[in-house]
Amino acid sequence: MVGTTNTSASAKQAASKMHRRSRTGCFTCRLRRKKCDEGKSSCRACKHLGLKCEYKRPMWWSNNEQRRQQKEVIKNIIKRTKLNEKTSQGVSMSANTPPSLCHSLPTSDTFSDGIGCTRAPSVDSQLSLDYNFNHVSTPDLFGAATMPPPMFAPSYPHYAQFAPYEVDIKTESQMFVNDIPTRRDSTISTFSTFQAPPVPGNPFPTENWIQQDYFESRRESFAEEPLDFHFFDFPHGSFSPTHQSMIQVDDCDKHLLNHFIDNVLRLIFPILEVNQHGSARSDVILPALESNKCYLHCCLSISALHLKATERIQGEQIDNDIMRHRYATISELCEALNRDTDHQQILEATLGMIFFQCSVGRPDDCLPDIPWHQHFQAATSLIHKLELPQNLIDLNGHAHAQPPFNMTLAAWIDILGATMVGRTPAFADTYREKLIASSPSGLAELMGCEDRIMYLISEIACLEALKLEKMDEVTLCQHIKLLGDQISLSEPPPGAVANAYSSTGAIRPKQLKQNMTAVFRLAARIYLCSLVPDFDRQQTSIANLVNALTDSMEFIPAGPDGFDRSLVWPLLLAGSVSLPNSTFRTMFFERSARLGEASDFGSFGRIKELLKDVWRTNDDALARGERQSVHWRDVMRQKGWDFLLI
Repeated sequence: MVGTTNTSASAKQAASKMHRRSRTGCFTCRLRRKKCDEGKSSCRACKHLGLKCEYKRPMWWSNNEQRRQQKEVIKNIIKRTKLNEKTSQGVSMSANTPPSLCHSLPTSDTFSDGIGCTRAPSVDSQLSLDYNFNHVSTPDLFGAATMPPPMFAPSYPHYAQFAPYEVDIKTESQMFVNDIPTRRDSTISTFSTFQAPPVPGNPFPTENWIQQDYFESRRESFAEEPLDFHFFDFPHGSFSPTHQSMIQVDDCDKHLLNHFIDNVLRLIFPILEVNQHGSARSDVILPALESNKCYLHCCLSISALHLKATERIQGEQIDNDIMRHRYATISELCEALNRDTDHQQILEATLGMIFFQCSVGRPDDCLPDIPWHQHFQAATSLIHKLELPQNLIDLNGHAHAQPPFNMTLAAWIDILGATMVGRTPAFADTYREKLIASSPSGLAELMGCEDRIMYLISEIACLEALKLEKMDEVTLCQHIKLLGDQISLSEPPPGAVANAYSSTGAIRPKQLKQNMTAVFRLAARIYLCSLVPDFDRQQTSIANLVNALTDSMEFIPAGPDGFDRSLVWPLLLAGSVSLPNSTFRTMFFERSARLGEASDFGSFGRIKELLKDVWRTNDDALARGERQSVHWRDVMRQKGWDFLLI
C-alpha cells in the first residue's frame, strides 16, 4: 500500500519539546515567538511592553507579508517603550557600560567583539593568534628565490541570522479494502526551527518566559549586520512557515522519513543554520524531499544508515533498508541521465549522496557503495550542462549576488575532495577567477570558512597534483612561497579570534566564521608546508602551526551542539603531523569525549579511527629514530577506505 507519511508519537513529542509555547496564547506572543501566560484581558508580556493583546484571530495573521509588517510595528513599539523606560529612569550609559546592563543598540564599533566592519589584512603577520612564525616562511624551509608581492586583497559581505519559525508538514494515509478506498486519515505535524543556543556554564531555564523573552530580545538587538533573506539562489522556491508539505512514501518507510526529519536533518548544514536559521530545512531539504523522488530515496537510505550507526541496530532488515533505497537512488539517477532531463534534480540528489554520507555511518560499515568521487564525476558533467561555473563567475562585482546553492555545495566538495585523492579540483579555474576578483561564492555562509581561504586550498591542491607529476623542486618551492604570501595577506588583525558567544549566550555568526576560518587557514599552511621537499613534521615550525591550531579550537563551540564535525578536514591535516607530546592530541581526545557517541560516526568518527592508526605507525617510527612518516592517504589505502573526510 502506498500512502503518505504518518508522523509518529515520538516526532510529535520532539516537536512539542522544541516549541513549548501554548497554542491558545495571544496572537501577539505567537507572532513574537514568545511564551504567553494567557492572562485576560491582556497577557503579562503585552501589558509590560505596551502592545495590543489579541486573542481573536487578527486579519494580519493569515498573510505572510502582513505578519512581517505587523512584526515590524511591534518591534518599533517595543523599542519606544524601552527607550521611554530608560529616559524616565535617567540611566546614564557610558562607553564602558557592560552590554548586559543596558538596552542600547550596539553599532559595529561598539559591539562586544570590539571589531569594526572594516578589515585590513596585515602583510607583516604570518599567522593568526599573535604567533610569531616567521621561521615558517618558505626561505627558512628552502632557499627559494624572491617572488613578486601578492596581488589579491580580501573583501567579503557577512550575513546574520534568520529568526526562527515553524514548518507544518501535512501527512495523510488511506486504507484500502480490495482496492477500494475506505478511510482517509490526515494529520498536521509542526516542526519548530527554534533552538535556544547553549550558555556555557549557566543556561537559563527554558520554562522561564521572562528570561527567555529577555534573551531573544537581546539576540535581535545584537544582530551584527542586516539580515539577507535571499543569499543563495536555491533550486526550489522557499517554503513559507505555513506551507503544508506532502511527502509520499510507503508505509514501511514512514519511520525512516520521520527519523531523517527529526534527527538527521539538523546534522547536515549546521553553519547554514547559524547564518540563516531554518533555511536548510525550508529552502533546501524539505522542498527537495517533496519534489525530487531520487533525492527522497537518497535521504531514506541516509536515515537508515544513521539509525544503524546511532541505535547499533544489526540484522538484515536495516541493511535491506539501506541498500534498497541506495539502489533506488542509483536507478532513478541512471534513468534520468539516460533521458538527459531534470539536470537540476539529478545534481541535487547526486550531491546529497556524496555529502550526506559525511554525517552518518561508522568507519567499519562494509555495505557496498559507489565511491564518492565517481558520483562527483557525474555531478561535474551536470554542473557543466547547467553552466553553473559561468553563472558563478558572472556574479563577480555584484555586491548582492546570489550564488547557485548547488554550485557552492559542489565547490566545497570539489576543493576538499581534491585533497583526499591528490588531484586538481574539477573547477579550479573557476575558483582562480573568483580569487582574482575577490568575489565570494557563499562558502563561508554555507560551511564556515571564508571563500578566499578555500580558493587558496584549491591552489595548494593544484600544486600538489603537479608535485605528484614530478614538478622540479625549484619551481615547486617558488609556488609554495607565493601561496604562503597569499595566505599571509588573508590574516586578520590581532584579537580577531574571540569568543563565539555573545554575553547572552547566542552564537555570533560573524565571529564563528572568523574563528572557523582561522582553523582552516592554519590547516592550509600545514597542507602547504607538507609539499616542501624533505618535509619533516618534527620541525619546530610545524609543531608551532599545530599548537596554534590547537589554541584556536578553544574558540569553537564543542559538544553535540558544537561545530567540531564541520572541522574534520583541518583536524585531519593537523592531527596527521602532530607529535606524541602534542597538545593537539589532548585537545582532540577531550573534544571527542564531549561529543559523546556522535564522535563515533560520520566523517569525525572516520578521522578518529584514521588518526589512531597514523599515530600508532608514526610514533613507532619516531621511537626507532626514523624521520620519515606515513601519509594519512597511505593509511587509508591500506585500510581499503575511500571516504570523503569533510
